[in-house]
Amino acid sequence: MNSPAPRPVSPGTDFLAPVFALYPLEVVSGQGVWLTNSRGERVLDLYGGHAVAALGYGHPGFTQALTRQAQSCNFQSNAVAMQVRTRAAERLVRFSRLPVTSVFFVNSGAEANENALKLGFKMTGRSQVCAVVGGFHGRTAGAGAVTWGAQQKWYSYPRTPFDVSFIPRGNIDAISGFVTKETASVIVEPVQGLAGAVDLSKEFLQALRKRCDEVGALLIFDEVQCGMGRVGYPFAANMYEVMPDMITTAKALGNGYPCAALLTNAKVSGAFKLDLLGTTFGGGPMACAVIEAVIDAMETENLLERVRRVGAYIRQTCLVGPVTAHQGAGFLTGLRTTRPAKEVQAELLECGILAGTATDPHILRLLPPFILEEEQVDMLRDTLADLPA
Repeated sequence: MNSPAPRPVSPGTDFLAPVFALYPLEVVSGQGVWLTNSRGERVLDLYGGHAVAALGYGHPGFTQALTRQAQSCNFQSNAVAMQVRTRAAERLVRFSRLPVTSVFFVNSGAEANENALKLGFKMTGRSQVCAVVGGFHGRTAGAGAVTWGAQQKWYSYPRTPFDVSFIPRGNIDAISGFVTKETASVIVEPVQGLAGAVDLSKEFLQALRKRCDEVGALLIFDEVQCGMGRVGYPFAANMYEVMPDMITTAKALGNGYPCAALLTNAKVSGAFKLDLLGTTFGGGPMACAVIEAVIDAMETENLLERVRRVGAYIRQTCLVGPVTAHQGAGFLTGLRTTRPAKEVQAELLECGILAGTATDPHILRLLPPFILEEEQVDMLRDTLADLPA
């Protein structure tokens, strides 16, 4: 993920590994869509901790679910049955509104992607994977191998564990040359997050689906960032009406509690055998209680409709000041800036608004909590209008 420019380490961070550049912001609390910094000032959070805080901060349903489960039973492994785990899986399948038949709970988006890739190799007996230029899938060995630019920037393994090729983004004509009968799976973010909220289009995703069917490869939608309501639908697969064989999701799934899931269709579910996959913490009862609470809030508070409505309002009203265009969907929005986005990001933060950037240096990335309202978008619009173009 893109980070702000490094700054001197603050007191109290001396023992943390110095691998993250820090924003000039120290958060002490949060409520709703607002953060409070160490000076007692409120900051409007339009970044949501890298698209994680779907319900914002202090959401009562989330807090109560976590508290109740901690008091009841804070952990048991997958070696014993727990009703909360069964309920969470059923709620997630029904929430998806897609023909998925099973859920494998894990800890992170990278781990979900690792398991999806593993299933592709197991089911096809092949050794090659296709990804898409610009995609980000995680920092582990397999997920990092299919992440665009990782080997040039931070991938530290001596070799990738399998062969990878990258399909040019949006190039339908190029797909058949990359996805062949040697391809185990194709992994793609339907809306690329770190790249800057890049919409890969229904036509491109349909072409990937068609080609996978032709050669017997499996299609994986990495919806770690764009899934779980972020684009205003349960998943981007719903929005595009393209069904993959597997969907990975995390981030908004737990509203800050570490959890992730791999959802599979009947073909993939039918290949499961005992000991094929495993996890210690995945599907823990506290994570599952949180997943139930997040889905409950999204459904009872009509948050998907709000994401669509307020997301459209952002794109309609915020083409002001240094912003000239927009891209993405729902609350995964990229605002194109005339000046470097990091400059605009820093100026917004000075005015009490936290936003993100992307690998595209002219994209300001917005990933706000789903409870954002139009009046808070007006604050962003007015602040952008006052910035130099």
